[in-house]
Amino acid sequence: MSYRRAKWASILAVVVTLAAAAIVAVPSVRQSVLRAAGWALVVNEPIAPADVIVLSLTSGGAGVLEAADLVKDGIATGVAVFTDPPSGDDDYEFIRRGLPDEDRSTRQIRQLTWLGVTDVMQIPGNEAGTTGEGQVLPAWCDQQHFRSIVFVVARDHSRRWRRVLNRVMKGHPTRVMVQPARYSPFDPDRWWETREGVRTEIVELQKLVLEVVLHPLSF
Repeated sequence: MSYRRAKWASILAVVVTLAAAAIVAVPSVRQSVLRAAGWALVVNEPIAPADVIVLSLTSGGAGVLEAADLVKDGIATGVAVFTDPPSGDDDYEFIRRGLPDEDRSTRQIRQLTWLGVTDVMQIPGNEAGTTGEGQVLPAWCDQQHFRSIVFVVARDHSRRWRRVLNRVMKGHPTRVMVQPARYSPFDPDRWWETREGVRTEIVELQKLVLEVVLHPLSF
C-alpha cells in the first residue's frame, strides 16, 4: 500500500509540475489551465427525482438555497440536515448559561423553513465534516430504506465528496447523486482573481490529492 501511495504521489507531482511549467512558458494557455484546475474540484452529474435531499453542514447558506430550489423543482419533497452537536468550550458555556446553542444545523433548518421547505428531518451524528457525515450516512439511508438521495455540497467540495460517497456507500442499495451548490462562493472559472479563491483552490486541491493517494480506487 505504501508503494502504491508513493507511486500516485509521484504521478501527481509530475502533473502539477507540468501544469506549472505550462502556465509559465505559455501565457496564452494560462487561463485554460487555471480553469481546468478549478473544475478539477467540481463534479457535474445529472440529477433525477429522489427520495430525499441531504444537505451537508459545510455547504452553508448556499446549500440551503440549492436544496430549496431542488424541492421547488420537484426533485424531492423533504430535506435532511446533519445534526451539529456542541464541539467547543464556547458552545458548552452558552448552554451552561441557559442560552440556545446556535449551531449550523439549527440555522439551516430555520433558513429552509423561511424558504418554504416544511418537510425537514435530522440525521444524528457526533462529528461534523466529510469524515463524520460519511460515517453516519450509509446506516441512516439503510434505516430509512431510501432508494436514492441527492447530496448537496459546497461546489469546491463536490469532487472529493463524490469519491468519498463512492467508497462509503459501496454495498448499500441507496443511489447517491451529488449536487454542487450553485451559490457557493468558489468560482472555478475565476478562482485565481481573489485571495479567498486562491486559498480555497490550494486547500481543496491538497485534500483531493490526499484522497486520491489514500483511496486510488474510489472512482
